[in-house]
Amino acid sequence: EQPVLEPVLPAPAEEQNGTDGAKAPKVNCEERNTTGIDRFTLQILNVSQDLMEFLNPNSSDCTLVLFYTPWCRFSASLAPHFNSLPRAFPTLRFLALDASQHSSLSTRFGTVAVPNILLFQGAKPMARFNHTDRTLETLKDFIFNQTGIEAQSDVAVTEEDWEGPLPSVLTKGIDWLLLFSVLFLAGFVMYATVRTESIRWLIPGQEHEHQE
Repeated sequence: EQPVLEPVLPAPAEEQNGTDGAKAPKVNCEERNTTGIDRFTLQILNVSQDLMEFLNPNSSDCTLVLFYTPWCRFSASLAPHFNSLPRAFPTLRFLALDASQHSSLSTRFGTVAVPNILLFQGAKPMARFNHTDRTLETLKDFIFNQTGIEAQSDVAVTEEDWEGPLPSVLTKGIDWLLLFSVLFLAGFVMYATVRTESIRWLIPGQEHEHQE
């Protein structure tokens, strides 16, 4: 089922400039120093790495984080576009993590469906990408609208972006989030049924008729 992503926070009121009426960026990101960096690419967290270790709560730098699963076709179709973003925005950081391996983070940030993209400032989520059209252009527009940072004009999706680091080919696996959801619902229905039966015997007139 195609996910419908909702904003993390309501958009603040747009600030109007008295002279030209230009929109102020909603997130004031501190751009990182790119001196000495030859290759701009995203980092994929493994199961033992914690997202909070990569986000500095005392800084105002911004990080775009993707929650995905390798067997989700929407995640796979997004992959080459997300892989190209670090070249388009070299002063920002980009991370990706398998939501099925980081279930606690998925719960913490309300990731009930994948792919899910959050913009962090420091360690605080500031905005959620909520477009169903997930392309390089819509992602660039999202980042620009939130931060005011313009993308590099010469960046496009290449063959290397289709190869990685984020996989664009589906892999077989179990959707643990869906499985846990189904088990939770089944357990809740069973519990409600048992409770209903127990209460029914306590209601006057529902007990067995007394023998005369």
